[in-house]
Amino acid sequence: MKQYDYLIVGAGMFGSVFAREMTDRGKRCLVIDKRDHIGGNCYTRQMAGINVHWYGAHIFHTCNEEVWSYMQRYCTFNHYVNSPIANYKGELYNLPFNMNTFSKLWPDVRTPEEARARIAEQQAEFAHISEPKNLYEQGMKLGGRDIFLKLVKGYSEKQWGLPAEQIPAFVLRRLPFRYTFDNNYFNDPHQGIPVGGYTALFQRLLDGIEVRLETDFLNDKDYWMSQCRKVVYTGPLDAFFGFSLGKLDWRSLRFDHKMLEGVANFQGNAVFNYTDAETPYTRIIEHKHFEFGQQPDTVISYEYPQTWEVGAEPYYPINNDRNENLAQQYREMAQNESNVIFGGRLGEYRYYDMDQIVARALDIIRKEQ
Repeated sequence: MKQYDYLIVGAGMFGSVFAREMTDRGKRCLVIDKRDHIGGNCYTRQMAGINVHWYGAHIFHTCNEEVWSYMQRYCTFNHYVNSPIANYKGELYNLPFNMNTFSKLWPDVRTPEEARARIAEQQAEFAHISEPKNLYEQGMKLGGRDIFLKLVKGYSEKQWGLPAEQIPAFVLRRLPFRYTFDNNYFNDPHQGIPVGGYTALFQRLLDGIEVRLETDFLNDKDYWMSQCRKVVYTGPLDAFFGFSLGKLDWRSLRFDHKMLEGVANFQGNAVFNYTDAETPYTRIIEHKHFEFGQQPDTVISYEYPQTWEVGAEPYYPINNDRNENLAQQYREMAQNESNVIFGGRLGEYRYYDMDQIVARALDIIRKEQ
């Protein structure tokens, strides 16, 4: 008789939803996490009465009605709408690309027809490029010179740590243009931030479930696997197999959190993207604006992309041919682990938004019944 039906490795979104649902079905679950907190990368920490998104901005958005309904069982969402601002060497532009962006970029452009014509004119300069070989050619072809050079190139180079000419073209599959004066970044009908922060959401999801923090599954994998009928593993896919086929590549991030005493409003918006190559960070986040805070102080975070190394936090899979081929080999190995469920961005080496993680967990749970 195993002590637990499920050992869930990781107290992030996938693991917490899985643990909640299986516990409610009468299964014995233990959640472990190597960090000292629950919530994974969605974790929020209070500073000066402000819920700080400790691992970067997380805005929940979805068009999946099942997921939206499910999440509302555990939190109330506010009406925050993601409307980031791009700062290019002091010039401010609305994102996503919309009529506000175009009229600022080209002061003589006033109407959607004029914006379409200007974009088409700039795209035409690069129409001769039939198969873009890199992000530079892809961006020029999709967006034209002004949009790409001011709002895409520098940001992308910082994000990937490479010149645009060395970044694969597939990274930039499309550039969405919106010919309305609408600064809502997402098209999904549902969007918001959990009232009280994400950590409160995870506390509700994990209520009554045994959780052990600062516990690294991979340090004693055989022991932990002996304690349960099945493992739900949300850590890095290659690490589970001891990097036996080689290491998958990731991009990592570093955050510099600063509390500004006596500053009630630093930048007037939750997210500013810095799109020039010279500014070393990609974003400044002012957390109080996610929840319309009126505190007398504020907290800001500078976000710096960096090269991932073992021991650093992995954030974004690098889905080039080399990594995708290697990940597929690991996925085939994972299929032979009949008592292990691999889930989440790290466990599957796939980029997922939060709502996709919830949907994926609910789908796997249905198959477990």
